[in-house]
Amino acid sequence: MRYLPLLWAGLFRKKTRTILTLLSIVVAFALFGLLQAVEVAFESGADTADAKRLLTTARYSIIEPLPMAYRRRIEQVPGVVGVAFADWFGAKYQNESNAFPVFAVDPARYLDMYPEFTIPREQREAFVKMRTGAVAGKRLADRYGWRIGQKLPISSEIHPKIDGSMSWEFDLVGIIDADDPAVRGNTDVVLINVAYFDEARQSGRGKTGWYIVRIADSSQARAISAGIDALFMNSPDETKTQPEKEFALGFAKQIGDIGALVTRILLAVFFTILILTGNTMAQSIRERIPELAILKTLGFSDGKVTALVLAEAVLLLVLGGAVGMGAAVAAMPALNGSTGGRFPPLFVGLDTWLLAAGIAAAVALVIGLPPALRANRLKIVDALSGH
Repeated sequence: MRYLPLLWAGLFRKKTRTILTLLSIVVAFALFGLLQAVEVAFESGADTADAKRLLTTARYSIIEPLPMAYRRRIEQVPGVVGVAFADWFGAKYQNESNAFPVFAVDPARYLDMYPEFTIPREQREAFVKMRTGAVAGKRLADRYGWRIGQKLPISSEIHPKIDGSMSWEFDLVGIIDADDPAVRGNTDVVLINVAYFDEARQSGRGKTGWYIVRIADSSQARAISAGIDALFMNSPDETKTQPEKEFALGFAKQIGDIGALVTRILLAVFFTILILTGNTMAQSIRERIPELAILKTLGFSDGKVTALVLAEAVLLLVLGGAVGMGAAVAAMPALNGSTGGRFPPLFVGLDTWLLAAGIAAAVALVIGLPPALRANRLKIVDALSGH
């Protein structure tokens, strides 16, 4: 720490140049934090997937409905221990910006399929018994100020009632949550009782969106998936069954290969930063060759002068990286609020911070090592004479 004033003075010898370079690093790391948050959010469903859960959808498109009657036949497939289904309802609450996922489900079967969700026993029982019942994720309930016992008026995006109205009303009877923070993002939904929904909708009765299948042995997932699909081969409603993790990854990639897109953008950004900061460091050292010679004259060893030059690069990247990542974290609440709950929640986790630290260290080494080696080889006589 005793050399910090010396490092600071050297780094800010040309204040305008250093500040502009620092701002470019801040922007690069802010972009890194934001893009990593997007990638993590889109892959969160895969990360929390249960290896013993399969998803069965229509063979050619998830938007094609499947008969509810398939449940009994799927339950008979060897290795299957439980089956539930869900149908996409979609919803807007009060205005267009307040949108979130709503699924029509068989309450008991669906909640049995997701033991990682927590809900008080009496609330679960109320959801099972009340045909107009609904349960909501805790974060959604907190966001909109919902309370158990109130009426929940929501507008469906795709399902009209028998009278043609898109406005529905349910009784909020429970709140679901999760102990694991990684799973909590999957609870940002509203679940409604399919008994009332299927009876009151204008069309599509007796159909559902997809099946969730629990199996006894995850190593048999492929064989069981093939067995389920074989049941409905050559029928009007053929199916495609796959492990939950594969389904989540495939669903995310329908939007695009987020991981590859993020990687390409960040490579371009950091390559530009590498050139910019490398040029800044090289120019700074060229201007200070006589000063470095004086340090050696005062007794600083070659190794110590080399370390000081390298430390300047590290300090520059650490400052810019920390401020940039802090800016990304500060932007998360506003970004999550702007999505209206339609996308997985964004956050900057510990893994992202560690990766940012690794990138900062690597960039500092690459840009700082050449001028540091030049300082190491510097001869006092040549430097002071201007050669």
